[in-house]
Amino acid sequence: MPTIAPLDLDSHVVTAQFIGSVPFFAAADGHVHRLDQGLKTEKVHEGLLSAAHDAATNSLITGGEDGRVCRIRPDGGVTELAHVARKWISVVAPGPSGAVAFAHGKVATAITADGKRTEFTEERTVEALAFAPKGLRLAAARYNGVSLHWVATPGQPVDLEWKGAHTGVTFSPDGRFVVTTMQENALHGWKLDTKPGSDTRHMRMTGYPAKVKSTSWSVKGKWLATSGAPAAIVWPFSSKDGPMGKAPLELGTRANILVTSVAFHPAEEVLAIGFIDGMILGVRLSDQKEALLRRPGKGAITAMSWSLNGKLVAFASEAGDCGVIDITA
Repeated sequence: MPTIAPLDLDSHVVTAQFIGSVPFFAAADGHVHRLDQGLKTEKVHEGLLSAAHDAATNSLITGGEDGRVCRIRPDGGVTELAHVARKWISVVAPGPSGAVAFAHGKVATAITADGKRTEFTEERTVEALAFAPKGLRLAAARYNGVSLHWVATPGQPVDLEWKGAHTGVTFSPDGRFVVTTMQENALHGWKLDTKPGSDTRHMRMTGYPAKVKSTSWSVKGKWLATSGAPAAIVWPFSSKDGPMGKAPLELGTRANILVTSVAFHPAEEVLAIGFIDGMILGVRLSDQKEALLRRPGKGAITAMSWSLNGKLVAFASEAGDCGVIDITA
C-alpha cells in the first residue's frame, strides 16, 4: 500500500496541483495551502472560484469572487494579473508562453505574456476556456457550442455548434480535436484538421449515468479519460477520426460507485481514478492491472494531479480531506 501524507482542511478544495515539486491545494474559502517543509497558507481571494496549473510558467492561476485573477509562484508569492470590479471570475485558463485567459459572464479576456489584453464577447455565458497546445487560439465553451478565437490576430471566430449547454472544454495535446463536457450526461467533440472548405466532423460520446466533471489526456494524447460513470471511461484518440465508431475502455469498475476525478500519469499510460467515496485506484492501461492508492475517505475526490516525476499524487475531496500519495513507498 502506498504511503499517504494526509492534510485535513475546513473548506471544499477546488484543485490540487503540483507547482514544481510543491503540492498546492486551492480552497473555495480563498486560502491556498502548500506543503513546503510544513504547511503554509496564503489568503489569496475573498472566495476562490477557479484555479488551473500553468505549466509554461510553473505557477497556479486563480480567479475569485473578488474579481481578481492571480498568479501564485512555488514559493507562495502572489501577483495580481487582472481585477474586474464587482465581477466573479468563474473561469481561468493558462496558455502557451505565459498567456492567461479568464471569463466573467459573457466576456472572455486573454492576456499575453507582454501584457496585451484582448476581449471576446459571446452571446451566452462563457462556461469554460482552453488554449490550443500551439498558437494563441482560445476555445470558449457556451450554450449551443464552442467559439474558437485567434488571440493575436483580428477576425471572426470559428463557431462549433451543437445544441445544449457546454460546461467544459479541452483540446487534444496534438490540437486535432476539441472536446466539451455537457450539462447533459455526455461529451461532444469536433475534429479540427479537416480540409479547408469542408464541414468540421463532430462526434457524440454518450451513455454516462452522471455528468462528466473531470477529464484527462494521456501523455501523447492517445486516450481521453473521463469521470461520470462507475468506471473511468477512456476514449481512444490515436486514429485520424478519434473515437468515431469505437468503444471506450472501462477501467476501475466498482459496481454503482461513481468515478469523480481522473488524472493520467505524466509519462506513462497509467491512470489515477478517484471515486465518490474517496477511494483512489491506479490502473495501467496495457493490462488493466489495478493498484489501491487510497482507501475510502470522508468525501468525493474532486481533484488529483501527479508530480512531474510521476512518483507522487496530490488529491483533494469535497469534504476537505486531502493529501499526497507516494506510490513508490
